Amino acid sequence: MTTRGIEYLKEHGLPHEVLTYHHEVKGVRYAAQTLGLPDEIVIKSLIFHANDGSFLFALMSGDGNVSEKKLARASGHKRVAPASPHDAERVTGYQVGGISPLGAKQPLPVFLDSAITAHPEVVINVGARGTLVRLALKDLIELTDAIVADIRTG
Repeated sequence: MTTRGIEYLKEHGLPHEVLTYHHEVKGVRYAAQTLGLPDEIVIKSLIFHANDGSFLFALMSGDGNVSEKKLARASGHKRVAPASPHDAERVTGYQVGGISPLGAKQPLPVFLDSAITAHPEVVINVGARGTLVRLALKDLIELTDAIVADIRTG
């Protein structure tokens, strides 16, 4: 199977490994468990809506949750809130459960939680439920122009 996200990685010549599983349950923890991976290296791609009407990606490991306050501060907004599933699908062109900053319909600012930087390789969705890729964290940061910040709750 190929997705816009996989094509995007190929276009940029970045090494990656495609990982697939049968998507039965929503969520990163299920994906990590099914693939035999630790939660902390599997990234969830979340879309947030800012008070100025813009949207942004928050990339968080499967074992963490995004602090809206910290994300707002890092992105220079007064407030941010999770986008509705409809808006997330509309701005990315991907179905919820397969959302990714890789090959998204609209390029959006990307904020990556700093705790993820402890891992040289990460796994992230590439545009379809049950389809992820393993790639170097540095490549993900460079390709998405991600801003690394502490956006985790707690």
